[in-house]
Amino acid sequence: MNSTFRHQAYKVELKPTSEQKQIIERTMGVCRYVYNLFIGTNRDNYRNNAKSYMSGYAFSKWLNNEYKKANPGKSWIWEVSSKAVKKSIMNADTAYRNFLKGKTGFPNFKRRNGRPVSMYLPRNSPTDIMIERHKGKIPTLGWVRFKEYGYVPQKAKAVSVTITKRAGRYFASFLFEVTTVSSVSAAQSESIGIDIGVKSFAVISDGRNYPNINKSGQARKLTRRLKREQRKFARKIHKLKQRKEESANKKCKRSNLDKQRLKVQRAYMKLVNKRHDYINKTVHEIVSTRPEYIAIEDLNVSGMLKNRHLSRTIAESEFYYFRALLERKCRKYGIELRIVNRFYASSKTCSQCGHVKKDLKLSDRIYECTECGFVIDRDHNAALNLRSCKKYRTAG
Repeated sequence: MNSTFRHQAYKVELKPTSEQKQIIERTMGVCRYVYNLFIGTNRDNYRNNAKSYMSGYAFSKWLNNEYKKANPGKSWIWEVSSKAVKKSIMNADTAYRNFLKGKTGFPNFKRRNGRPVSMYLPRNSPTDIMIERHKGKIPTLGWVRFKEYGYVPQKAKAVSVTITKRAGRYFASFLFEVTTVSSVSAAQSESIGIDIGVKSFAVISDGRNYPNINKSGQARKLTRRLKREQRKFARKIHKLKQRKEESANKKCKRSNLDKQRLKVQRAYMKLVNKRHDYINKTVHEIVSTRPEYIAIEDLNVSGMLKNRHLSRTIAESEFYYFRALLERKCRKYGIELRIVNRFYASSKTCSQCGHVKKDLKLSDRIYECTECGFVIDRDHNAALNLRSCKKYRTAG
């Protein structure tokens, strides 16, 4: 067994005071402004001369020297944490570099009412970030109370903390440097194959079936609530555009619009948390059996989303979140995760004799082999074929 250092993040909800909320909002606003300024400056340079590019470090020097002298009225940029502003600049630099490499499209500007930028605060001294049972010390904020007690470790070495805001609630993600002992535990059960689908979220080769959470009564109720709040928000925007009132009255209407926007965000966050909680519990149950290996299919999710009949259902199923969480858990417990090629005919192949039924339709939920007469559920048959597939790659 070898001991290694790795980074472990713990996310907890905060209960900041009104003064701390003002500091967080002000810092996030400056980070958003600097992020957009970097994107806009490089966009103008790109249009004038494709070879001209201002890196994050060059932009930081330009901001603190030339821009500061030319814009004395914007001194509020330098009144917040310089580390958070620097991190925002480097995030914009990474997004723009990916655009120049052809990996992504042109970076989008951060909107005021969209997802806010994060607030990154590193540890400069041993006393900058300290953790107690019910509160934590954060740079520029001081001691902030937690909503969850005893979750964040107190003795581990904190590297940094990132503060985010979702639906009017503040969250802090503490990054710790922990020591782990790498050991591969012996398999406690047979290997399994997992078939992910729309009708059933996950079908295991050993017979277990995890239904789609989006078809449950509670998820449908949350979805209907989200639709109602979205319709109210759309009507408020439409009425606000039709009215021609004085600026003072418009501010009042804007405040009502912000309240409704917050209701939409809270309804959406509650629905997403419901889905993620179900996926977390599903992955935990699968990994807790300690199989020899787990085999899944390399789904082409981006291609599946192009199907206008199933795109919404596929997007709500959170296939990417399931796979990312499964890879992390398998890496933690030393379980081999096999990724089978997406072109492998797992659903059309008979798990009993190996015959390929080419005329199998998506509506055929029961697999009937024309060669050996074997009858089995379609998804269960695919899970068995994934488990016994010999051509695969191991997830890193």
